[in-house]
Amino acid sequence: MTFDAVRQYGVSLLASAGAAGIVAGIALQPVLKNLFAGIQLAITQPIRIDDALIVEGEWGNVEEITSTYVVIRVWDWRRLIIPLSYFIEKPFQNWTRENAELIGVVMLYLDHTAPVDRIRAEGERIANASVLWDRKVYNLAVTDFKERVMEIRVLISARNAPRAFDLRCEMREKLIGFIQSELPGALPRTREEIRAQSVEALTMNLGDSADESFANRARARRTR
Repeated sequence: MTFDAVRQYGVSLLASAGAAGIVAGIALQPVLKNLFAGIQLAITQPIRIDDALIVEGEWGNVEEITSTYVVIRVWDWRRLIIPLSYFIEKPFQNWTRENAELIGVVMLYLDHTAPVDRIRAEGERIANASVLWDRKVYNLAVTDFKERVMEIRVLISARNAPRAFDLRCEMREKLIGFIQSELPGALPRTREEIRAQSVEALTMNLGDSADESFANRARARRTR
């Protein structure tokens, strides 16, 4: 740039160096983003090895953390590869950030006439008999009324996510079995079904009454 004779070459060199720097910066942007994300993750530690996460709708455990990506072992043994920058830029669920304890939710939809107290007592009996329950949280309450059913929510806690999932399945299966065997009328029904059952029961009662009346008249004739 000092000598007039070669100044144009200096300008061209600087321009090409600037263009090359811009191209290199754009090319290295993902690498640098993951590098800084890795430093931030190492300092703040929002995730650790074996943490239970929900990422992109998938549930799994952190299996490996590298300098550029995280390997998540999904519940069905698939591996989900996520760049480090994802955990800085997007929200995700960490089920074991402080501890592994979780409250599981079981939803039941029953007829409005279902006896809630009996179902609540049976749910508590199921929880007490289960080795999966940690004896901390159990609650059964009616949380909503819909047009044809009422919504019952069961809250029950467990030591970690896998045990909470199994406990939810156990509670759901045994409560439904109890309702089917002991309280079949608590299962969801339409008003038409209830009316049809009432008419059928009334018809059977009238038929029994008619048969009994006929038998009484027959016995009276034989006596005479």
